[in-house]
Amino acid sequence: MLTYTRFNLNEREELSRYLAMNYSYRQIANMLERSASTICREVQRRSTKRASYRAVLAHHQAQSIARIPRRERKLSSNKKLQRIVVKYLQKRWSPEQIAKKLRILYSDDMAMQVSHETIYAYVYVHPRKHLRRQLLFYLRRKHKYRRIRKVRQKTYPIQDYISIEDRPKEITDRKVPGHWEGDLIMGTGNRSAIGTLVERTTRWLLLVKIKSHDAASVRQAFTRKFSHLPTRIKHSLTYDHGQEMAQHKAFTQRTKIRVYFAHPHSPWERGTSENTNMLVRDFFPRGTDFSKIASHELKKVQNLLNDRPRKTLNWNSPNEAFAKIVALES
Repeated sequence: MLTYTRFNLNEREELSRYLAMNYSYRQIANMLERSASTICREVQRRSTKRASYRAVLAHHQAQSIARIPRRERKLSSNKKLQRIVVKYLQKRWSPEQIAKKLRILYSDDMAMQVSHETIYAYVYVHPRKHLRRQLLFYLRRKHKYRRIRKVRQKTYPIQDYISIEDRPKEITDRKVPGHWEGDLIMGTGNRSAIGTLVERTTRWLLLVKIKSHDAASVRQAFTRKFSHLPTRIKHSLTYDHGQEMAQHKAFTQRTKIRVYFAHPHSPWERGTSENTNMLVRDFFPRGTDFSKIASHELKKVQNLLNDRPRKTLNWNSPNEAFAKIVALES
């Protein structure tokens, strides 16, 4: 299989000379070590007929077009490619699957190859709204918008923290109650949030209304929430490296709850919290503005989840499991 590279000026000059000598596309392809279809496309794109092809003019046109962002032109201008992409989208193929298939079907034709990112861009920025809605419907993940990757703001490492590696074995085994996992669920645009605190042994959940997701606000909200619980069932809290827990030492001093930090980007180390957040998202999907969610609404969802039977609890509910522990500890 020939590896495609763009035409350079020297190749275009040779092509122009061979065309003037009336060689066929296949003969020229053999001499330039290109496919005949590549030679044919080059001539058709840069001139109205063989005799009018000029190397310098063709090269200038190619460079001008290359400066135009590809996403704005390839699928919009190539109707054949556009039809094929839409056909596979209708079959519920992912953009990545389509891109890989095109590379196999048209291995020597770059004009019929397109990246999955270009397909996504074509779908999400389509100028005709009704067609955009239809194309979005074909995507398996039917987001109305595609989130733009933003430059991460500079953050500062958590100071004087205790690693999850130093967490006692009794916490990992879930045999001793009173050990919690915590997290924030972010609202639309990361401008609002709620806190989740879940007890590891019973999966008993507390949803926390917070004014802001800065460290001071989170510390105060979590401290208030834990203050209503018996001391014997609040021993530790496992958290990620989010900046909202930067005041963990002040939190521990006030509540006597030791905070352990999971490794960065390791959500599996807080599996109970991650699973619980997924359950909460059923009630508050992405895009929810938590500043508009009243405390009694959080309480209602909290009660619904704590009353739900769980397989991991032998089909008892978190409320039932937590009540048994409180009774035994009394």
